Amino acid sequence: MSLKPSPDAQQTFAPATRLVHAGRDPGEQHGFVNTPIYRGSTVLYPTYDAIKNRRGRYNYGTSATPTMDALTTAWTELAGAAGTVVTPSGLAALTVALMAAVSAGDHLLVTDSAYRPTRQFCDGVLARYGVEVTYYDPIIGAGIADLMRPNTRAVLVEAPGSQSFEMQDVPAIAEVAHARDACVIMDNTWATPLLFPPHERGVDIAVEAGTKYLSGGSDLLIGLTSANARYYPAVRRTFDHFAMCAGAEDIFLALRGLRTMNLRLREHGRAGLEMARWFQVRPEVLRVLHPGLPEDPGHAIWTRDFAGASGLFGVILKPVPEVALAAMLDGLQLFGMGFSWGGFESLVIPFDCAGYRTATKWAPGGPALRFHIGLEDTADLKADLDAGFARLRAAT
Repeated sequence: MSLKPSPDAQQTFAPATRLVHAGRDPGEQHGFVNTPIYRGSTVLYPTYDAIKNRRGRYNYGTSATPTMDALTTAWTELAGAAGTVVTPSGLAALTVALMAAVSAGDHLLVTDSAYRPTRQFCDGVLARYGVEVTYYDPIIGAGIADLMRPNTRAVLVEAPGSQSFEMQDVPAIAEVAHARDACVIMDNTWATPLLFPPHERGVDIAVEAGTKYLSGGSDLLIGLTSANARYYPAVRRTFDHFAMCAGAEDIFLALRGLRTMNLRLREHGRAGLEMARWFQVRPEVLRVLHPGLPEDPGHAIWTRDFAGASGLFGVILKPVPEVALAAMLDGLQLFGMGFSWGGFESLVIPFDCAGYRTATKWAPGGPALRFHIGLEDTADLKADLDAGFARLRAAT
């Protein structure tokens, strides 16, 4: 029997099957199921001719190893890309994408709902190197044509928006951008390619914080930047120039997470939508920010373009004193308060976008909380939150 499905057969597999088999070749590993951890910097060449002409599959540890190739091959297949690079964090993956797409004198459009560290990179590093950045309303859709300039080289999208969860019409934005020869970059961390195939939807360079759902264990920092055939050479050059490679152990853990990501993500999504509906009917809640809810302004786009939801969403409470909010959160037993998300445990953070939005106004009408629903039993999560809301009411 073959130890690896044929390339033709792999093209017919469903995403769940691809996740199990992509990037693995037990025949190259003496029959062992997983690609082992290859640590190292130096690669030896057998002859003078080989080293002079770089006649080898590998030449140095920063550019590629068998462990790195296993992950990039698998992610490229999953994302429908021409190639992928692996970086030490999600933010590093974003910086590689941006540096590959823009140069001094260029104009960059960035959604006003972008991940805040992305904004800081744009307003700090890119601005210092002569790239002009304009932030736009995330619900602008094809109207982004009015913001395009002759030197607009890229548009950064994120759907749904970081913390505020606005849904962007990515295909419409991509059509406008491509008509003007601009690159479309997307932060696709919320959905992963399992729920939103970025390159099928017109995205040129897609970024994922594998720290989240790819890892699944809240113990890993890693990022992935995939690109189509036009933009992958620039992404690869930028990656090589910075030697921004992830550690061997981290790549190995990402490969381990990859095999179960479909099951975990589906459960996060199911439980997250259940909890979002539970919040909707709470008397303390003003509204829920979740594109999977029919009442959400972005629901029609989500239904059209996405295959499901992850476990991350927002909740806007009715106005309460800060002491009451603190009483609610401080006593929670199952919801940790911490940044990042995508792991097995449930999390909550308070947030406020007002201080850094520039193209839109953030005025939610009450305290804003971002929830990540983990893999706990939802009955236990509801009981924990119910007790938290009782503390909130008592302190009001």
